[in-house]
Order: sequence, then structure tokens, then C-alpha cells
Amino acid sequence: MVGSFPAASPSAGLPDHELSYRRPHCAFGLMPFKSISSPQNDRIKAVARLRRHAHRIRQGRTLIDGLRELTQAANAGVTITEAYFCRSSRDDDPAHPLLDRLAQSHCDVYEVSSEAFAKISYGQRTAEPLGVAIPPQTALHQLQLPPVPLIAVLEGIEKPGNLGAIVRSADAAGIDAIVVANERTDLYNPNTIRASLGTVFSMSVCTAKTADVIPWLREIGVHVFAAEVDGPQLYTEADLTGPTALVLGSEADGLTPAWRDCNATSVQLPMQGVANSLNVSATAAVLFYEARRQRILDRGMRNPDRGT
Repeated sequence: MVGSFPAASPSAGLPDHELSYRRPHCAFGLMPFKSISSPQNDRIKAVARLRRHAHRIRQGRTLIDGLRELTQAANAGVTITEAYFCRSSRDDDPAHPLLDRLAQSHCDVYEVSSEAFAKISYGQRTAEPLGVAIPPQTALHQLQLPPVPLIAVLEGIEKPGNLGAIVRSADAAGIDAIVVANERTDLYNPNTIRASLGTVFSMSVCTAKTADVIPWLREIGVHVFAAEVDGPQLYTEADLTGPTALVLGSEADGLTPAWRDCNATSVQLPMQGVANSLNVSATAAVLFYEARRQRILDRGMRNPDRGT
């Protein structure tokens, strides 16, 4: 297959002068790791191609930039097949424990030159490791939900940065699950992963078509609230204490008509200035925390001896 990764073997498709085994350094264990110096190496080229959506889909792989994000993925049990790093002169480099952990699993860990790493890294993040991973796949019916769930449905979000920021807010506010409907940017786009600070791996998330999401929401018995600029009800007036789905659409197109046809309750955020709407990630954060606020108050009223 054009653009595929070289086989993971001792040679791994690398010229002899580009591959070497070294004893691990300082905090590393006894696992050997490989070394790549040339930015023209076939494996480096294959990793760089994963910056493009078509190659991520073709390879069934994605890139994870940064120590924090890689750690979140590893802790969530995501399969990380390869990891790349530039050697640090610091004995206490914070990446050492994670790289050692990956090296002792089935992950190939490569030390690469600064020139080679610059070709595969994002921006100036050459001081942090990078991983190649198999994106998790979860279906709607596989989502684990509590008895009174709080679900976020994100329809047609175009920008991976917005999607990642929403996931980060959902994690912070305690959203139980995220459904990306009518996906327009891949859920595990490297930019989404970065913007979520890796929380996309720890959240209960999936993608699905809106046509499948609506009957699923009806089946599990949640009340659907759709965020719309001209919604007749203020978001603070909506009762978000029961089984709830908060639905947000793209900034360019909003929600599709299907949500009006499913008897969703439209809610709006009041706009006091000249702009007629907020960024979708800001809107999501406001709604998520309002739902959390209402649920804390409701729990306190039902259990007064326990407080809030």
C-alpha cells in the first residue's frame, strides 16, 4: 500500500546506517531502542504523512503530540504502536518514565535526530515525544452511561481545535459521554487531541450519523436540548437535572432540521453585545457548567443532610 508504514522488524525498512540499537539512558530500563538520523528515512516520511486526513484514514493511525497527551492515551489503554523522541541531556527528563513504559510494551521507541524530529513534530514541540496510535473505535450502544446521564452531542463541528476544546470542557464539567454526529473532522485528528489535552482518550466518546443518534437518544429516554441562536427559552430556564442531551451544531451551519423534527427543546444564550453568537466551544462550556450547577443544587435539595 502506498504510504504504508515499513514493517516493524529489527530493520523496519531502514538502511543499516540509519538504524542502531543503544543501551537505554538513565531512567530507561533494559529495553533496546532504535535510532534514526535522516529526515528522508522511510519511516519518518510515513509518520509525517499522518498529518493529512486521507493518510490517517488509510493507515488507521493517528498522531499524538506531547508528553501529557501520550500519557493520557497510554493510561486509557490506547494502542500506541510507535513513539519518537529527541534525546535530552537531562537525566530527569519527565518523558523518560513514559518512554520506558512504552518500550517495555509492544511499542517501538525511536530516538531521532533534531532534523528528523522537526519533520514529524507539530510546530516547535520538538522537546516532547510523539506517538503513532490506533484510534479507539466505540459504537453508540457501547457507551457506558449512568442512570441519569448528561450527554453532549456535537453535530458537524468543522474545526478540530473547537472539537478538542469542547471535549476538554466536557471532561472538566463531568459530562458522561460525547457523541460526534455527522463527523466533519475526524475525532482523533492530532489537533483535536492537542486541544483536548489528551482528554479525548479518557472520555466516553463515539461518532455516529445524526439519523442514528436521534432514535438512540429516544431509546435511552433522555430530554434533548438544542442550542440555537433564536431558541425561545433561556438556557438557565431549562431543567437540565434529568437524563439530558445537550446538542450543539457547527458555527457555520448550526443544527440540521432533524433536531426540530425530534421535538428537541431549543435554548439560547443571551447576547448583550453586537455579536449574535459565541464560539461553539464557549457555548458548550457555558451549557455544560449550567447543567452541572443545576445537578449539584438538585442533589443538595434531595439530600439536604449531605449538602451540595
